[in-house]
Amino acid sequence: MITPGSQNPSPSPELFFRTANAYQQTAVLKAAVELGIFTSMARGKRTAAELAKECQTSERGTRILCDYLCVLGFLTKEEHHYSLTPDSATFLNRNSPAYMGDTLEFLLSPHLTQSFSDVASLVRNGGNLQPDKAALAPERPAWVTFARAMMPMMAMPAQLMAQLINGNSTQPMKVLDIAAGHGMFGIAFAKLNPNTQIVAQDWPNVLEVAQENARAAGVSDRFKTIPGSAFDVDFGGGYDVVLLTNFLHHFDPPTCEQLLKKVHASLAHGGRAVTLDFIPNPDRISPPIPATFALMMLGETPSGDTYTFIEFERMFAHAGFKSNEFRPLPPSPQQVIISYK
Repeated sequence: MITPGSQNPSPSPELFFRTANAYQQTAVLKAAVELGIFTSMARGKRTAAELAKECQTSERGTRILCDYLCVLGFLTKEEHHYSLTPDSATFLNRNSPAYMGDTLEFLLSPHLTQSFSDVASLVRNGGNLQPDKAALAPERPAWVTFARAMMPMMAMPAQLMAQLINGNSTQPMKVLDIAAGHGMFGIAFAKLNPNTQIVAQDWPNVLEVAQENARAAGVSDRFKTIPGSAFDVDFGGGYDVVLLTNFLHHFDPPTCEQLLKKVHASLAHGGRAVTLDFIPNPDRISPPIPATFALMMLGETPSGDTYTFIEFERMFAHAGFKSNEFRPLPPSPQQVIISYK
């Protein structure tokens, strides 16, 4: 509400209450996915009664859940009929090829959510100082869950990035995929260019997932692995492209530079390092998803962070790279940096 003679809104407790109750939004989304609400709606069930019968839930509970989903923006409502939004139809219908509901297995896993049970302590300490609970723990079992659960979310940016870097070229290309996880980024390059050889590096238990995906994609004959820590293993050399996807944000700048020097040495003359990350604007409070990802690193790592393009440029320059290009990757909330040897 605007007070007379003032251009500023009156103080309101709305933001406080919405934020204090935000845990309910997470719980509602998880419940809707678990009950199959979005999938049932994709099959034509549009009223609370129809959905309740299909999902084996109470009509009252279904109505309240669906109304809440409308408030959140996952559904729309006209009289007593609910409809999927384009986003929900694409990402939350289990029969959609872009279905992302399974990512909740990782995003809402106790191992991850417990890191944020005491944010005040994280702020006091400057990060998660418990090695056994942090994301960087060697061969952390949660990374296998991550690799399997996040694959649908990463399929689209992987394809977009491969197209951005490779284009329509069929020239031979040797690609190193550091911290490959599910392997989808390297696999996207191999699928796009039949003359691409992929070398994926990660912990041995995680590489098993990447190898499964390479076999499913029909590129296993061009997919090799290097098991172990990226800081300890021998990468080899002669790579045309080195992929650094969602990895550098786990570390402080000196540690990033240590790895980037190793990446620089592994590249062939004229080779490129390609970084995919959450890159905020210089103000560090926009865009929302890259800006807020810094809190994830506060909770999950001892010293990780989000970095602006200028900060990345500085790290790559210290590692010996000549120049960098910043490329948005819509509709992904992440961005790409191409760094030239």
